[in-house]
Amino acid sequence: MTIDEIIDFVSSLDGVLAISPTAGDPWPELSWGDSFFYYSPDGVVPTKTQPFATIVTKDYPDDQRSHLDRPDTFRVNIAAGKEAFIDRIGHSPKQTVTEEVDYSVTDTVIPHPIYGMGGWLAVVNPGTRTDAATRELLQTAYDRARSRYERHSESDSR
Repeated sequence: MTIDEIIDFVSSLDGVLAISPTAGDPWPELSWGDSFFYYSPDGVVPTKTQPFATIVTKDYPDDQRSHLDRPDTFRVNIAAGKEAFIDRIGHSPKQTVTEEVDYSVTDTVIPHPIYGMGGWLAVVNPGTRTDAATRELLQTAYDRARSRYERHSESDSR
């Protein structure tokens, strides 16, 4: 999968706000070239929630274990949740031991190097082995974000 294929897939889901900052945008320079996906049917960046998925194209100061500084390397990060995490990784997110994971491996579903304990999964350069899994996990993260939004909307209207 390419970055554009992932952006197109996620953006096609109802109510998704996709942000891909570039030079000159109001977003921090560090975020330029990356993409952030929110469930936001009103098209406004939510202030009280994180994206349900992101694409990062470079190492961040506190997140360098995927070695995204390699040419043509990116990572899709997915807030899959505990059940999907267990299904894909085989144990609870709380049992993730970061030293035992090669976070630079490509085309493999892995715990997120920073947020794995929160049920986030990641794939560096998704390819033929992980195309279907990546799409499924993105759909799961979208469904979770949409459900969370709807629950909060219902409680706010009471």
